Amino acid sequence: MMMEYRRVSEKRGRPPHTTARVIKRRIAMIFLVAVAFIFLLVVRLIYLQVWKNAALTAQALQQRMRPVPVDARRGTIYDRNGQKLAISLSADAIYIIPAEVRNPQETAGRLAKILKLGYGEVYRRVISHSASEWVKKRVPLEEAREIRRLDLPGVGIVENPQRFYPNGKLASHLLGIAGIDNQGLEGIEYQYDRNLRGVAGRVLAEQDAGGQEIPEGIRRYVPAENGDDLTLTIDKVIQYVAERELKKAVQASGAKRGAFTIMNPRTGEILAMAVFPEFDPNEYARYPAASRRNTALTDLYEPGSTFKAITAAAAIEENLVNPESPERTFDDPGYIVVPGGRIRCWKEGGHGRQSFVEAVENSCNPVFATLGMELGGQRFYDYIRAFGFGNPTGIDFPGEAAGQMRPVNSLRQIDLANIGFGQGLGVTPLQLLTAISAIANDGKLVKPYLVKEIRGADGRLIRENQPVEVRQVLSFRTAREMRRIMRSVVVNGSGKRADIEGYRVAGKTGTAQVPESGGYSDSKVVASFVGFAPADDPVIAGLVTLYEPTSQETFGGVIAAPVFKTVIADALNYLKVPPKYEPAPEPGRGPSGEIMVIVPNVRYFLALDEAGKILQKAGLKFAITGSGEVVVDQIPKPGARVPQGTTVLLHLSRRGQVVGEESLLQGSARPTDTRLGVRIPDLQGSTMREAAETLERAGLRFRPAGSGLAVKQNPAAGSRVRGGTLVIVEFKPPAG
Repeated sequence: MMMEYRRVSEKRGRPPHTTARVIKRRIAMIFLVAVAFIFLLVVRLIYLQVWKNAALTAQALQQRMRPVPVDARRGTIYDRNGQKLAISLSADAIYIIPAEVRNPQETAGRLAKILKLGYGEVYRRVISHSASEWVKKRVPLEEAREIRRLDLPGVGIVENPQRFYPNGKLASHLLGIAGIDNQGLEGIEYQYDRNLRGVAGRVLAEQDAGGQEIPEGIRRYVPAENGDDLTLTIDKVIQYVAERELKKAVQASGAKRGAFTIMNPRTGEILAMAVFPEFDPNEYARYPAASRRNTALTDLYEPGSTFKAITAAAAIEENLVNPESPERTFDDPGYIVVPGGRIRCWKEGGHGRQSFVEAVENSCNPVFATLGMELGGQRFYDYIRAFGFGNPTGIDFPGEAAGQMRPVNSLRQIDLANIGFGQGLGVTPLQLLTAISAIANDGKLVKPYLVKEIRGADGRLIRENQPVEVRQVLSFRTAREMRRIMRSVVVNGSGKRADIEGYRVAGKTGTAQVPESGGYSDSKVVASFVGFAPADDPVIAGLVTLYEPTSQETFGGVIAAPVFKTVIADALNYLKVPPKYEPAPEPGRGPSGEIMVIVPNVRYFLALDEAGKILQKAGLKFAITGSGEVVVDQIPKPGARVPQGTTVLLHLSRRGQVVGEESLLQGSARPTDTRLGVRIPDLQGSTMREAAETLERAGLRFRPAGSGLAVKQNPAAGSRVRGGTLVIVEFKPPAG
């Protein structure tokens, strides 16, 4: 061998000892590489076994563990007094681990029969390639017991909390709904889902590579973290009363729907938010989605005469009118012609000459159309936006609408006139109530809110909401004047049915026409009343809105104001606001020693028999002019002091013949020229009815004094006066 080696070496031309060294060197290099590889392998093993041991063990365990999620318990929702509005109850849920199912057909058949599900639906889940599949949540107790008795391989039962609303339909539009997977879908449930939902837990079971549970393997339960609890500003009692009375009003008036929102005007806390038609959040799938919409926040409408309070406040703030001064009066012949159209008053023939306060009491369209044009586009819009219109209020509720306003640079005179009396812009009920609350709150606009505080499941306070003042909209002086005027609307004007004995209610009625086909409907209206009480120190404000009533009476002062009265009276009593009964005015004596009484307010669509009873109780007589069933005006006006036994003249109209408080007739017309004046007719010897009819035909107003035949009049017969001038006629019984 050695000889052969040498021969090879000699053939290559190398000495034998040199070749041996090369071979040794190669062997050494191979050895060093092997040692290095072994060293690196050892280092890697030490790294994996020591440094990465915990992480790799967890990963291996995770691969063998099949998690089944367990929903957390949603937080409880309370009213402001701790009454539960939404809770979570324990319920069972059925799940499948497909890899552990031994007989898919049999398992699917049994589950489908017990759980009352379709076989195909269950079978698809049984043969799924996923780690686990839910079969059914919120399983009734009897069904869960039967499945436990079967002990089917691969089928498990875990506790899965179920959302429940213990008061049924109460505050449903506000609370919203939660889905079967513990997620908030609408309302407060959706808005605060991150707080209410909590963190889901898990049930873990160790399984082999084939998906079979390992006997005596690891089983682990990771508990869920329950959601936070909410305390709302809502008062359950006030909410119940509001919903009850709103439902009655919608059904009695034949309205399509209704809304009633109540808030604290000083803080912005929403005390109630009622919407009808109602729905049960425990069975929300049985109701159409439209019936679950919170129209108080999401739907726009034209506010009509309730908006006149905003126009009036802006006019006072800009010194266009002074309620304390009689210098500026307004003539209302029944309409006003503006470039682009003719706007009519709700009262046929108009209100004649009237002061600004009387115009608000009478809800006179031509006056507010005039003020809208006098304010001008930019100045008027500055006030409208300052009151919060055109932008969301920022309330903590999903889907709030911003409102709708035309660009200021596109406004025509007729647009300003329309907006002056509340047509031509879209608002939400909440926006209007928030704006009126600024008048009640000394001119300060506050942000409305629904959640008072958030607490963790352990009771720890997470967040507490405080009142937020947005801006000063009006001066204190203007706000005070507006409260006084809105109080006068209730006492002497169209809001009489909202007055509450012992509490000085202030408010404004509205009967707005509904936009339709590029114009306004002649039959569809939105009737409303907005107000607050007590007028001198408001603690509660509310807005009732009835959409498209179909009853004989559709005026806000007739069908909406009484709802406000009933609910707010109960709320004030419940809140322990002490009543302040104003002493009845002393009768006093007239110049001739006769007893003087105050004329009550019986106009604005009171039925004749009802008006007659009120007047007789006050010691007054009455006569009628016109024809119909309801009183639309009276002479003398409410608040006048007259001798006991004086006859009050009631002007009647038929139901359905009086136009709405807000009405726009497109086209043009020439108003009656009153500059030359109207000649006063001679009323000597006329009866009260004859005098009233004569003056009405002449376009003059009438105030009687006494009873019998006309013996004296002021202004004198033959005088020339402006249309709408008041004529005072004294009556005495005929001699003998």
